Amino acid sequence: MNFILFDDDTRYRLLPFTHTRPVADIRCGILSMRERWEFLLKEKTTTLTESYLQTVFIAEFGDDNLLLNGSVFANSEIVEAALQLKQGEKLLSNDIVIAARIREKTFDFSSFQNSLSTFYGINYSGKLSFLKNVWEIFSLNEQAIKDDFSIITEGRKSAPIPLGVMATGTESIFLEEGAIINAGCILNATTGPIYLGKDAEILEGCMLRGSIALCEHSTLKMGAKIYSGTTIGPGCKVGGEVSNVVFFANSNKGHDGFLGNAVIGEWCNLGADTNCSNLKNNYDQVKIWDEHTNKPIRTGLQFCGLIMGDHSKCGINTMFNTGTVVGVSANIYGGEFQEKFIPSFFWGGPKESETYNLNKALDTAKRMMSRRDKTLSDAEVSMYQQIFSNTAQQRAFWIKNK
Repeated sequence: MNFILFDDDTRYRLLPFTHTRPVADIRCGILSMRERWEFLLKEKTTTLTESYLQTVFIAEFGDDNLLLNGSVFANSEIVEAALQLKQGEKLLSNDIVIAARIREKTFDFSSFQNSLSTFYGINYSGKLSFLKNVWEIFSLNEQAIKDDFSIITEGRKSAPIPLGVMATGTESIFLEEGAIINAGCILNATTGPIYLGKDAEILEGCMLRGSIALCEHSTLKMGAKIYSGTTIGPGCKVGGEVSNVVFFANSNKGHDGFLGNAVIGEWCNLGADTNCSNLKNNYDQVKIWDEHTNKPIRTGLQFCGLIMGDHSKCGINTMFNTGTVVGVSANIYGGEFQEKFIPSFFWGGPKESETYNLNKALDTAKRMMSRRDKTLSDAEVSMYQQIFSNTAQQRAFWIKNK
């Protein structure tokens, strides 16, 4: 059987992160949505998504294809139900298609979505959780960490906690091979699990209050204060005060400053003493800008901070308002509070701004990635060119009318 993770219309509510990836490659919990499916299936997956992403995220078809919804938090019961499907059947929870089994060898994002209406529906009555709004990446993260911790560590033994570390709730602390905790750190796992991935490192004097995940090769800088519901993705370097934040991968917040109830994509950098409000002064529900509908929408949350897309950067002492959304590859600076929506390939701040030259943006991306021995593929360059084109009209409007 061939396993393919598919996008549905949810992807439009998960911008700016789905500019550069399918929903399946969003991280929420210890694992990404894809990694969770693959862990439970014990199989690799490919991807069915928008055409401009498809050259980066490949789809592989066979004679027998099981398509699985990338926005669904997989669990063993859902996987078992999906594997029982026959050709032409789909697994449903209300109007959400969880999975479908199809024989065709070639189809695209649009044709598959259209064909789903002809499939015979099988009702799934078990527990279902899925991403349907961008802020749920952080609001569902703590529970996802707990669920992932259970499946990842089941039947396994943690590496020992070093001497010189003050730890409580040690049965809920798990260190993978090569994980390092330096002296003077305080870990409290009585409030939720703490997971350290392979070769992750916590420098001296850090304070952690679970649930927290530090993924492979991530680093907490000295004296960091990390609160529950936080995931530090692979290769990230994080310091300062952080509460209920998801860092996807290879992003840096290396210095002091507060970040709460937020999501930071890949290859981002927050300058020293960057701070983000996550609570309005009147304690009202937070609204954020929805790129797809071009209007503000209510999150239903009292706490909501910064949403920042891949390859975006901000200078020292940057201040972000409550519920700020930043697109892909923005370069932000200025001493005043930034606008609450900053479009992709934006250069500047509240007083002056212009379009970030695409070639210069790509050069910056390549230089940052080279520090981790990575580079942009030709397919990824084409993807960013398409995103630049797709967001041109929106960017021009915001730069002119801000």
